[in-house]
Amino acid sequence: MTSYDYDLFIIGAGSGGVRAARMSASYGARVAIAEEYRFGGTCVIRGCVPKKLFVYAGRFKGEFEDAAGFGWRIDGVKFDWQTLLANKDREIDRLEGLYKKTLKNADAVSFQDRAELVDAHSVKLVGADRIITARTILIATGGHPFVPDIPGSENAITSNEAFHLEALPKRILIVGAGYIAVEFASIFNGLGVDVVQVYRGPQIMRGFDDDLRDGLSEEMRKRGVDIRVNTNVMEIAPGEDAYKVKLSTGDVLETDLVMYATGRAPNSSGLGLERAGVELGWNGHVVVDEYSKTSVDNIYAVGDVTDRVALTPVAIREGAAFAETVFNDSPVSVDYSGIPTAVFSEPEIGTVGLTEAEAREKHPKLDVYKSRFRPMKHTLSGRDEKMIMKLLVDGDSDRVVGCHVLGADAGEIAQSVAIAMHMGATKADFDATMALHPSAAEELVTMREKWQGESN
Repeated sequence: MTSYDYDLFIIGAGSGGVRAARMSASYGARVAIAEEYRFGGTCVIRGCVPKKLFVYAGRFKGEFEDAAGFGWRIDGVKFDWQTLLANKDREIDRLEGLYKKTLKNADAVSFQDRAELVDAHSVKLVGADRIITARTILIATGGHPFVPDIPGSENAITSNEAFHLEALPKRILIVGAGYIAVEFASIFNGLGVDVVQVYRGPQIMRGFDDDLRDGLSEEMRKRGVDIRVNTNVMEIAPGEDAYKVKLSTGDVLETDLVMYATGRAPNSSGLGLERAGVELGWNGHVVVDEYSKTSVDNIYAVGDVTDRVALTPVAIREGAAFAETVFNDSPVSVDYSGIPTAVFSEPEIGTVGLTEAEAREKHPKLDVYKSRFRPMKHTLSGRDEKMIMKLLVDGDSDRVVGCHVLGADAGEIAQSVAIAMHMGATKADFDATMALHPSAAEELVTMREKWQGESN
């Protein structure tokens, strides 16, 4: 019987890789894991965690403005970018330490080094110039920001660099219209930066429900974000004091900083995957089956390096399912339906289930319930902002198949609704639930009239 140094070697110590390591070790596997940058992966180090901290920072400006209507006088308010950066860095250091501690407590061996495949059972630690063998190998290397190749694109930053800016710009142009783009547009806007957001398509947040797309665009514009759709960036040229950005509309904008948030690509290049016989997909992603197995029987992949759902909780679930399947003799596949998600824009989006367009394709008889209202808070703050609540119901079974919220704490609301929907809740179940008053979420259990006509 062939002897290996480890039962499992994991390349990448992000959320998916660390979960797989911990659980596999708990089932008796001898586990090693290598990380070339920092333990914690994109989410912890330069993704959702620091971004959410920035989101909180950006929201205080609006809170200060709203406070006046409630009798508060906020004089002499001042924001210090360096304080935010220092406090953010301290928290990220703490979380990275917890990830390392988790691996150590699980008796997994950690290597701070780049690892590349030599063959199907061997990896090379590049820095140490060392070969390690393993019965099973897991690829969990995540992804990286994608920047289109246009003249001057080297002058732009991505979300990676946005967390480490030496100074806050006075003006920024953000290219893109997905999660990262709208969140950073809201963050910088909240911190007092003049924000222009450019998107090549007709409306921001492609793939989300149209009512929320339109509602978010309207509210962001009210807050001062200059959103320009059907527009491409053609060139970024450095000037004496600013960048000159040429747009497809013929406009030339001057800005202090250009940030691209136009999607992410898998970190699969240079890992030796092709050498080991691992099949790669259209954009370099690792092709896997329902159990995260690649085209090579003993090599698996989880998280953003695959072409599935690029969300941290999904990577964690995939890592856990891998461990159950391979080291606990209990094959588990991940259910990708009904995944709740939030966009921490201003205002926030929380959603679970089908969009209205998707629901109409799957459910010929669809009932739509929708409410658009001014939140109670803004009756005194004076802010002109509307909240949207929307339920999509299969008219035949009465089952709720989609829930979409735009407004404060939308993500928290969507998480709770996701539990009910996962259990198969019907509109009658929602209606029979006592309302929590006064709250915005009570709209979800008090909406009785079906929406007449087309939603927009």
